Amino acid sequence: MKDQVLNFVMLYHKSGRFFLADKTKDFHSNYGMASAEKLSKAKPGETVETNKGIPLSVLQPTFYDFYTKIKRRAQIIPLKDAAAILASTLVGKEDVCIDAGSGSGALGIFLARYCKQVISFDIREDHQEIAIENAKQLGVDNIEFRSESIYEPEKIKIKGASLLVLDVPEPWKALESALKVLAHGGFLAVYTPTIIQNADFVNSILEDQRFLYIKTSSIMEQKWEVEGRKVRPKSWSISHSGFISLARKL
Repeated sequence: MKDQVLNFVMLYHKSGRFFLADKTKDFHSNYGMASAEKLSKAKPGETVETNKGIPLSVLQPTFYDFYTKIKRRAQIIPLKDAAAILASTLVGKEDVCIDAGSGSGALGIFLARYCKQVISFDIREDHQEIAIENAKQLGVDNIEFRSESIYEPEKIKIKGASLLVLDVPEPWKALESALKVLAHGGFLAVYTPTIIQNADFVNSILEDQRFLYIKTSSIMEQKWEVEGRKVRPKSWSISHSGFISLARKL
């Protein structure tokens, strides 16, 4: 990650757009071209001018900037929802967490920033390849990717995890795996795009009675436009993304 930060800069245009630019290559956008020579000499807080005469502010990139630019093949859990799972469980540096449904690796990488270790499952090799590449690019080395199915508890050799996140089509089919891998009191979080999937999961654990059901929620984010005395909700924004259900192993 340190090398990534040294080799890249963030470029900001006054319109509000940000660009992550490799200092070893010429940067091209609709604002014009900024040469690699200019980028390599520019320091955070300065500006570079494109060949169109348009100034771009130079900023030091952070983990956030690289994270939001990761390669994606599958839809990722938005940060607002990932943060809600973290806030509801408060897992930390002593905890092992499991991410079932690696996708592009976004949630696993996010959790790895806070947990001792993350183990991420996915049965699709194309997803795993991208997830592994993303973790490597971000310098995250406390995450392990496994090509295994969370629906097959007999093949899983993990016990005592503090958190299991299920981002899979049929989470109710993974209850036996959850019972096997979680510590007593460990959290089971389920993320689904539809409420029907989530309801099927909740009804399953209510019938099972080996879990304590806590809540089902969706996180709404309303962006606002602030310009002088004109303050109002933006006319277009993505407020809803998915449903989160939370339970604990008894």
